[in-house]
Amino acid sequence: MPRIHLLDVTNRDGVQTARVNLSKFGKTMVNWYLGRLGIRQSEAGFPALFHEVPYLRANLALAEAGAFGDLRLSGWVRAVPGDVEQSIPLGMRHLNLSISTSDQMITNKFKGRLDRAAVINEMVKATQAARQAGVQTVGVNAEDGSRTDDGYLTEFALAAKEAGADRIRYCDTIGGESPAHIRERFARLAAEVDLPIETHCHNDLGMAVANSVSGALGDLDAGQDAWVNTCVNGIGERAGNADLLSCILAFRHSFGVGDRVELAEEVDLTWARRFALWAAYAFGQPIPVNQPGVGRNAFAHESGIHADGALKDRHNYELYDDDTLGPFPHDHAATEGRVVLAGEYGGRAGFQHVMDALGLEVQADELELTFKLVQLSNAATGRPLTDDELRLIATYPHQLALLYPGYLS
Repeated sequence: MPRIHLLDVTNRDGVQTARVNLSKFGKTMVNWYLGRLGIRQSEAGFPALFHEVPYLRANLALAEAGAFGDLRLSGWVRAVPGDVEQSIPLGMRHLNLSISTSDQMITNKFKGRLDRAAVINEMVKATQAARQAGVQTVGVNAEDGSRTDDGYLTEFALAAKEAGADRIRYCDTIGGESPAHIRERFARLAAEVDLPIETHCHNDLGMAVANSVSGALGDLDAGQDAWVNTCVNGIGERAGNADLLSCILAFRHSFGVGDRVELAEEVDLTWARRFALWAAYAFGQPIPVNQPGVGRNAFAHESGIHADGALKDRHNYELYDDDTLGPFPHDHAATEGRVVLAGEYGGRAGFQHVMDALGLEVQADELELTFKLVQLSNAATGRPLTDDELRLIATYPHQLALLYPGYLS
């Protein structure tokens, strides 16, 4: 039976959100939370970008040490051989290669530098280079796929498959898709190419989650596995991307979907609130009160009819139970009144106090390294570190030290 895989792109598309920033330590925490949730793959970053290299080295080491569970880390590069060759020395085992395919982009973005044939040629060479270098899985992305005509999109996808691609990412780059249209298109393309077609949906019309679910159903209609791109809290460029939690809830609970689909991985939603609220804190983007699952009003009732019904049986007005989403976090750093914190300018006494308060035992030979990592990570984030962040530092100091080359011996 075909199944659905979640490939989160918070650390690639999400961090491209205008007017927000996320430190490399923050990106590391995204991977840690995705691993706790049980997500299949994280598009971890840009291996061809110089300032991503230390972060990716550290995260590959953390993955090897088991910090992220079964989460696979993939890199995003342009579908050109040079980018692929630059990423190989890092040891990335999974790559997503991207190039624009629509006439709009070919004409008005490439400006005569590439035509349709050249786009396919560049993509094929890049895919072959990845395969020849021993990359385990290769996804090929059709940027602006939703504005690419059927004939050329099929030609592009078949060429990618022949070159060694495992999946084709259909990017609704400007968010113009509709659920019925994308399901029919995915079903046809997946059947013709005999590969999974991966959803990458933007939210410009407020339909990113609906389009992601419908596209995945199109894959299943064709007998293929589905891969769905998401971002925590629906962040992303312009109006954002498909929200991770909303997609999971839709696959579990939406009528006509939850009873016929199967997520390939066992998702542990008891981490959902902790991840969402951490992300709001780290990105400096408050969660809307009506955000599905984790918004302040997601399980709030006031009107007489609703309150009466919910008090009698919460299932009268609630589709799923709020306790499945895990507890609200209560971090040491959020303590009201008198509190001692560990941070950029903190000393060893304050650091040890916080470690003790959290029940974190640091080995004597790792104490100095862990202390310095807390200082560096606080300086990088520009905010008090959360309990989960401190736990990660205390558990994997040697791997995290790779984040800060030149600072730690």
